[in-house]
Amino acid sequence: MDNQGLAVLATVAAGGFIALQAPINATLGRAIASPIAAASISFAVGTAALVGIALVFSGGYGGVGGARELGWVYFTGGLLGAVYVTTALVTVRILGAGAVTAATVTGQLVTSLALDRLGAFGLAERPLSLERLLGVALLAAGTFLVVRGR
Repeated sequence: MDNQGLAVLATVAAGGFIALQAPINATLGRAIASPIAAASISFAVGTAALVGIALVFSGGYGGVGGARELGWVYFTGGLLGAVYVTTALVTVRILGAGAVTAATVTGQLVTSLALDRLGAFGLAERPLSLERLLGVALLAAGTFLVVRGR
């Protein structure tokens, strides 16, 4: 299998983990009676895992000084993740895991196509095409059906 195929498989697996994340965190939130505390525990565990991975596989944090050259927006990734995790944790009780995942993927795709079109954040600029727009429309229709069919 080529690198592109492996990348797709790895990303599909990670997408499956996102589907698991919301109900796992929601159960934790119910057990400790606080969805916000559950989200913070989730991020603490994730942070510990990432620190270990960085130390073992990428030589630690020796190059962190290079981040000083970046604008503030490049430091918001954790905040964006916290918003997603908290939102998914709260809405999974209302919508169910399938609908939360469908809505998440739809939001990701719409935003990603806009970022690609603009070439934002150092991405290569990619034009919108009929096929890409049709893909978004089909995904939005699928999301509607998943949410409606809950």
